[in-house]
Amino acid sequence: MTKFTRAGGAGTLGGHTVSRIGYGAMQLERLHADRGAAIALLRRAVELGVDHVDTAQFYGDGFVNGLIRDAFGPEDGVVIVSKVGADPDPGGAIPLRPAQRPEELRASVEDNLESLGLDRIPVVNLRRLDTGPGLRAEGDQLVDLDDQLAVMTALRDEGKIGAIGLSGVTLDGLRQALPAGIACVQNSYSLVARGDEDMLRLCTDAHIAWIPFFPLGGAFPGMPKVADEPAVTAVARSLGYRPAQVGLAWLLHHAPNVLLIPGTANTGHLEANITSATIVLDDTAMAALDAAQPNSA
Repeated sequence: MTKFTRAGGAGTLGGHTVSRIGYGAMQLERLHADRGAAIALLRRAVELGVDHVDTAQFYGDGFVNGLIRDAFGPEDGVVIVSKVGADPDPGGAIPLRPAQRPEELRASVEDNLESLGLDRIPVVNLRRLDTGPGLRAEGDQLVDLDDQLAVMTALRDEGKIGAIGLSGVTLDGLRQALPAGIACVQNSYSLVARGDEDMLRLCTDAHIAWIPFFPLGGAFPGMPKVADEPAVTAVARSLGYRPAQVGLAWLLHHAPNVLLIPGTANTGHLEANITSATIVLDDTAMAALDAAQPNSA
């Protein structure tokens, strides 16, 4: 395989030098009936310079992890990032359920290791359920963060995971977790939803990778979409790109520790996402985009 320059240049994730644009694998569930197409898309991502992939055992109840296992070999140098904090629930109203207790986190890591065919997962994110959108913890799933970090640290000490990340975390939660050594934070964040700006600044200062999920918004009803923001459409039109590409480019320009994991099941969209890294936003464009904040939550 011919591997091109890292998509978006180089960033740091869990002690690894990686491309600033990675790939979020959740949408590969949509290719359940065409395994070959799913694997071809993963291979194409690597050809385009992507070298970190975000996944989870609860994506298709192990289906997506199996694709990643079959698509990549050690020679590809792909850093696999998984997450724990929820388990598959195929019969439920939504196909996952909270799994926040320490013993569940350990079991989830073991399940990820098995389905990925790895002895060690380079980075594992602890998906807290403190903030939306999505699942919230209740009852016996309300677990103290320190208890969760204790098992994650033990798994790291045992060599089963390489680094610990956090997802769906509050600013106070991140501050509480810092002594454990945090490699990255994944929270919902985009040009039109910047409520975590203080957390992003903390991550920048602490050299923690900031990896926004829903980087283009619009994933849930009522959530604003980056592509609907007039400033974004105006800049996109002036530069000859799609609004979504400008939204991703803004994130890369906004802070040096931002890494992106846009997901898609379409090769054309994959290529467009990666092309976002080549967009140059001058001071005028950045000022117009920075001023567009329809939603601070």
